[in-house]
Amino acid sequence: MRRFRFDEQAGREIERFDSVGAVFSRILRTKDAVSIGCIHVKAGGVVGYHPAVCPQLFLVVNGEGWVRGEDDERIPIQAGQAAFWQAGEGHESGTESGMTAIVIEGEELDPDSFMTLLEA
Repeated sequence: MRRFRFDEQAGREIERFDSVGAVFSRILRTKDAVSIGCIHVKAGGVVGYHPAVCPQLFLVVNGEGWVRGEDDERIPIQAGQAAFWQAGEGHESGTESGMTAIVIEGEELDPDSFMTLLEA
């Protein structure tokens, strides 16, 4: 067995897009260009507004915060919930109390095929 880290200390601070208090830890990238990582957002932190390079699934695994798409409405999100953005869609996320999310990016992502839709 081999063990690996993806905690904050293994990551790099996100400085692009006017982000504050956010660290990204890489987990893996597959041959077919699926990328998986972990974002650690400190209390009061923000991953600034930017377009998704490709379809992106943001899975909150700890804490709570908010996400938004191309409008200015901040939608609450918490552990056990996910947000999905299409390629090119502007988005942003943040938290007042701290939040950790697994981020999966890839051209073939289709969460509608497997995940339960969260009712508004």
